Amino acid sequence: MKLSTSHLGETFSFDSLKTLFAKANEEKSGDYLAGIGAESAQERMAAKTVLSQITLQDIRENPLLSESEDEVSKIIENDINEPIYQSIQHWTVAELREYVLSNEVIGEDLKRVSRGLTSEMIAAVAKLMSNLDLIFAANKLEVVTKCNISIGQKGTLASRLQPNHPTDDIEGMLASLREGLSFGAGDAVIGINPVEESVESVKRMLHASHEFIEEWNIPTQNCVLAHVTAQMKAIQQGAPADMIFQSIAGTETANSSFGIDANILHEANELAKVKGMGTGPQRLYYETGQGSELSAEAHHDIDQMTLEARNYGFARHYDPFIVNTVVGFIGPEYLYNNKQVLRAGLEDHFMGKMHLLPMGVDICYTNHTKANQNDMEDLGVLLTTADVNFIIATPMGDDCMLNYQSMSYHDIATLRQTFRKRPSPQFEKWLENMGIMENGMLTTKAGDPTIFQI
Repeated sequence: MKLSTSHLGETFSFDSLKTLFAKANEEKSGDYLAGIGAESAQERMAAKTVLSQITLQDIRENPLLSESEDEVSKIIENDINEPIYQSIQHWTVAELREYVLSNEVIGEDLKRVSRGLTSEMIAAVAKLMSNLDLIFAANKLEVVTKCNISIGQKGTLASRLQPNHPTDDIEGMLASLREGLSFGAGDAVIGINPVEESVESVKRMLHASHEFIEEWNIPTQNCVLAHVTAQMKAIQQGAPADMIFQSIAGTETANSSFGIDANILHEANELAKVKGMGTGPQRLYYETGQGSELSAEAHHDIDQMTLEARNYGFARHYDPFIVNTVVGFIGPEYLYNNKQVLRAGLEDHFMGKMHLLPMGVDICYTNHTKANQNDMEDLGVLLTTADVNFIIATPMGDDCMLNYQSMSYHDIATLRQTFRKRPSPQFEKWLENMGIMENGMLTTKAGDPTIFQI
């Protein structure tokens, strides 16, 4: 490998692929916190130039984190389709970018090639792409999955309805749930973050959401986003869960800090098949976000974007129903401002789709980040254009339990109407039967939660 180049008479050299990957990243505060970011725009461009000339074989044969010391690396490596890899191994990263963006290359072509790519290869090509490149390429990929209903079809925009409550009050949660449904949100999942992650609390939330779904015959899925082990115990005790959730990371040591490993996730998947309420075939929900490995001091000097790609390589091993990045939740230490949050959201969505994942985004920020609600709406527009599978929605865009800002129920409806997107087919039929939607448009009943009173 040649790991140096000259720009305007100055020579830039990089001592390893790990260093090269980090320096080629678009500006991220997390990379500077880790001490691995480019020192100047010139160094960043030099790194991109060198990276563009590296072959896919170079990347595979010089792993950033060896499979002998990391189970995430081992899973990514073992899942590669060898015949497909062999057919493209001599491509440079620049040639992969040209292929991804070619007008002659359609979604099915990308799906085939993706099976021969490691997560690091997908991260590498994303580093060479502009924001518009990321949107254009991701838009080619249709990833359809099914739990109780199917989502991800072209022309649709699904949503996770997130009716969190600061004291886990069931009536408070149901009030938010009714309002969200009245705006047409909730086809991807009704997903509740509990304050208390005890098994009893998880059971209460699962029973309450399941009973409401059954009472109103809602074609959707329920999930309580506690630790995977608490959900498993609740399900073993008879709690009605359609899916099992877990936050994941891109290194084994980071996953250990979450209290998980590959075996636990395998057990959860098997339990969901045997005792879960979801009809499948997909029954898992994973959540990610750039910077989680660094916050756990488990990043191994790898840049946060590449580690995020490794999240997706880990996730695809389990064939989940939905995956989302919580793009601005961790805070300004990792994504400092609106520009960095926007870029990360587009990167994550593209990289997830290139792993053939049903990719969603929690378009969000915390109040100490240099961003505001207009910035989140901008990202919502861009991701809808990129054909994101689903977006997370909270009451008025303000999660009063997790204390961060996201998208609102109204925003989902506005994005659908503006871009002529529809809810998932089965969910749209239910909305029509409830009088909430007609011919792809919300009716005068929309936004009125009292329609769910008996």
